[in-house]
Amino acid sequence: MTPAARVQSSIDLLDTILSGVPTEQALTRWARANRFAGSKDRAAIRDHVFAAIRCRRSFAALGGSETGRGLMIGALRAGNADVSAMFDGSNYGAGELSDEENTTMTSIATLDPEVRSDLPGWLWQRFKEDLGEDAAATAECLRHRADVFLRVNLIKSDIDSAIDALAKGEITAERHDLSNTALKVTKNARRVSQSEAYREGLIELQDAASQAVCDFLALPTKGKVLDYCAGGGGKSLALAAKSDANIFAHDANYERMKDLPARAERAGADISILDIIDNNQQYDVVLCDVPCSGSGSWRRSPDGKWRLTPEDLDQVVETQSTILDSVVDLVGENGEIAYATCSVLTCENQGQIASFLDRHPSWKLVNDRQFRPQDGADGFYIARLTRA
Repeated sequence: MTPAARVQSSIDLLDTILSGVPTEQALTRWARANRFAGSKDRAAIRDHVFAAIRCRRSFAALGGSETGRGLMIGALRAGNADVSAMFDGSNYGAGELSDEENTTMTSIATLDPEVRSDLPGWLWQRFKEDLGEDAAATAECLRHRADVFLRVNLIKSDIDSAIDALAKGEITAERHDLSNTALKVTKNARRVSQSEAYREGLIELQDAASQAVCDFLALPTKGKVLDYCAGGGGKSLALAAKSDANIFAHDANYERMKDLPARAERAGADISILDIIDNNQQYDVVLCDVPCSGSGSWRRSPDGKWRLTPEDLDQVVETQSTILDSVVDLVGENGEIAYATCSVLTCENQGQIASFLDRHPSWKLVNDRQFRPQDGADGFYIARLTRA
């Protein structure tokens, strides 16, 4: 495909996504219907589409309309590219720019701060209220593609050995400050899942801040740890590599954990998967990585910031409260609740903990930490709670 044809395909995909189809679903359908497209074409189109969704408001302003065509014109202008070269009317390419499109000329720097934030208006107000002077910087981080991070599996490897193993597959990675098990991939990230290092369980794909959340926990030398909202089990695997404690994984949607047995076997990790929670059992640590807005990871899932409504956020906060209340009796006498979100919003983080302590005065906050995208990875919050 020519670069212009890739732009036109991106325009078609963006129009589909703007009509309400989730981005990943739209991309999968397009790939199946266009099998002639090579891997480089698919990768380039995917990059175009995700960049446009991340920067939807500012690209629409630069391109003159919130359409697939307007977003791609805006994307090219934001990157100081030659727009007319991509919109040249060639076969399979985009049609030439109209006089009106040619007159929509501006730069990111001249846009209103709210438009430049690439957030819905109500969320931009939340960011300003919650993050203060960091609001613009946090929003700016979320406008850009996320780095690819790996967790070195200490059961089977160490940092230096993992870097060497990746290099054999022509994958370059370097240490990251947020966690002593974190590597940032700097070259050939798309090869990771096919690499020998991955197949042998030396590394796992996991954000550096997510690893730092696991580092933050006070894990028992032995005892029992429950990952209550385990999802795919990434944190369960990280905890199993850090401690000799018995690790248990549970999720309200058991199907989310379907790949965990195979992942645990590859990693050499011993994890017990629980379909049903026995309320008579107690644990030294109960980790609640609760459902959340995902605001700290919108670089990876940019659909989220455009689909989220104030009502959705209220419902998420209520669900988080319910989960916290439900695990209190699962914690042993000297045990802890570890509460985590991949959010930067106060109502899901510090506000949620304050509400919990109001409802449960016999509990106290041990410590907490807010990771923001400016730290070099996703935005995460983690709090440790114990009985007073």
